[in-house]
Amino acid sequence: AELVKIDPKSIGVGQYQHDVNQTGLAKTLQAVIEDCVNSVGVDVNTASPAILSYIAGLNKSIAQQIFDYRKENGRFDNRQALKNVPRLGERTFEQAAGFLRIQDGSEPLDASAVHPESYALVSKIVEAKATTVQDLIGNTEIIRQVNAEEFADEKFGLPTIQDVLSELEKPGRDPRPEFRTAKFREDITEVAQLTEGMQLEGVITNVTNFGAFVDVGVHQDGLVHISELANEFVADPHKVVKPGQIVQVRVLQVDTERNRVNLSMRPEGSEAPAKAPRQPRRDNAQTEARTERKPQAKRPQNTRPQGERPAAKKPQAAKPQEQKIGGLGALLLQAGIKGSK
Repeated sequence: AELVKIDPKSIGVGQYQHDVNQTGLAKTLQAVIEDCVNSVGVDVNTASPAILSYIAGLNKSIAQQIFDYRKENGRFDNRQALKNVPRLGERTFEQAAGFLRIQDGSEPLDASAVHPESYALVSKIVEAKATTVQDLIGNTEIIRQVNAEEFADEKFGLPTIQDVLSELEKPGRDPRPEFRTAKFREDITEVAQLTEGMQLEGVITNVTNFGAFVDVGVHQDGLVHISELANEFVADPHKVVKPGQIVQVRVLQVDTERNRVNLSMRPEGSEAPAKAPRQPRRDNAQTEARTERKPQAKRPQNTRPQGERPAAKKPQAAKPQEQKIGGLGALLLQAGIKGSK
């Protein structure tokens, strides 16, 4: 009832809540709160506007109207009185009435999760068993004798009848499991009072990759290293423990000066967990693969028969060289040609 007054994303839970999308976080947390509030139900005569606003069919404005009406006119005597609240129409009443409880009112069924639309069904069951509503509620012997199929019709199906009978058997049952808290020792309130080997009960406050932090009631969380979580090797602490879990721990070491406490969840005298075989590094494996020399294939030998010899290459004909004459030769040549003429 008090936590719903706080903006869900303002509640300090976890280390990385600001790393996710804030709009998505707010919507998801709000949906979870709505499921919780509607599963448990609220007492309309004591609920605050903050918790009423999470009821199906209601919003902050109508929740404030219910609170103001109750403040001016006193407590609601039955669910039908809710229709007198301004802006709370018939459609809203149908959606929200089953989640609003009225204790010690004029109608006994108003304290249960039975919707007002099913009150007529309960009246038929009461008449068939010749009893009263007060005597029927919580009477397991009578309720288990009721044959649900006999009351099924066009308006009330078999699943609805079974739900009504289940609610009548345990009216106002809180679906939440028993809430258990860690039992801190009353004589241990400071770190200096801890001694090695002391057995304590605590609650896990945070889980990290290297272990878990445990609150043992000394205003300083102690660390359970990953090697002290269990007798077997633990690769991921999140698979062994979770926040809010109640555990039995043993004090290993106390450092009063630095205000540090080392704890263990392993039984005293147990052997340390064996480490998992270390995998070879990938770069080393690649280096080894490169250094391994592959066997070279032998060159194919000449398979030509001994009697055969390669044909000799034919000598290429020498190109005729052009005579080169100088300038004097050219003049003599010209003079000879003119003399012959």
